[in-house]
Amino acid sequence: MSFADSVQRKIDTKTKPIGALGDIEALAKQVCLIQQSLEPQLTKPTMLVFAGDHGIAEEGVSAYPQEVTWQMVMNFVAGGAAINVFTIQNGMDLQVVDAGVNYEFPDDLPIVYRKIAKGTRNFLVDQAMTEWQLNQSLQSGADVLGELHDKGCNVVGFGEMGIANTASAAALISQLIGIPVSEIAGRGTGLNDRQLSHKIQVLEKSFIYHGQIDGVHDVLQTFGGFEIAQMVGAMLEASKRDVLILVDGFIASAAYLCAYKLDQSVKDNAVFCHCSQEQGHRKLLDYLGVNALLDLNLCLGEGSGCALSYPLVKAAVSFINEMASFEDAGVSDA
Repeated sequence: MSFADSVQRKIDTKTKPIGALGDIEALAKQVCLIQQSLEPQLTKPTMLVFAGDHGIAEEGVSAYPQEVTWQMVMNFVAGGAAINVFTIQNGMDLQVVDAGVNYEFPDDLPIVYRKIAKGTRNFLVDQAMTEWQLNQSLQSGADVLGELHDKGCNVVGFGEMGIANTASAAALISQLIGIPVSEIAGRGTGLNDRQLSHKIQVLEKSFIYHGQIDGVHDVLQTFGGFEIAQMVGAMLEASKRDVLILVDGFIASAAYLCAYKLDQSVKDNAVFCHCSQEQGHRKLLDYLGVNALLDLNLCLGEGSGCALSYPLVKAAVSFINEMASFEDAGVSDA
């Protein structure tokens, strides 16, 4: 009997009809397979929020000015954001990573300092980052994840903060799955119809400017953000280290798409936490052939969907470890 069969047998002999707990059963099996254990444990669950600025913000593709990025990072540090509330509620640690914010934070803040540069370049007229910056971003993300894992963390949520990063994510997704960007780009921070039309026009013009781009690295270098690229590196490292990956919404899923295109085995470790209000997110989830745990019309980012869905992950682990079998309970299963 294979290990996967042993896990399935343990699930099927619990005191319930086969399959009665639906996706919770699938989630429990996934965690067992990642950890190669019939008694999985979730240790030091941590929410990583990667922050970075984007040069494309110069084109008016966001409803908010760029300085909101650093201001929100300060809000995270002060404990005043949604992600602070939800991680505290659900027993998760929170680490904020400065991947490339256009601001000099004081050295004594509880921030993971991984700044590549003060924001990417404007991809309407240039590649967002240099090849060196991309490689450094991927390595920095891997290092952040490795340091967490070395301290005992085996479940990580991925969130972000960065004004205009929905534009970057939309460009990445459109380029990598071949769906017109007009069907992927959404309202981001609350664009009205006119502003959304402008955002789509900017993205379409950028595609014309850069022409045909082949390869995940080149697409990420051209349209990505430092926070997105660091998430890619961290997700790939998490997969190598058998860490459970909690994927937040639209931007985190764009990072996941890049990671998946580079190494499809990352899918074994990934849990998609929610389906965003951004119009392209469901298209991406359908392309990947995955289902999200929650569908709450969220469009906040920050990893909020990860923190809200984490109790379901805990429930799946509790189910596999603590629920009685028919034999244990003396209940007939036939």
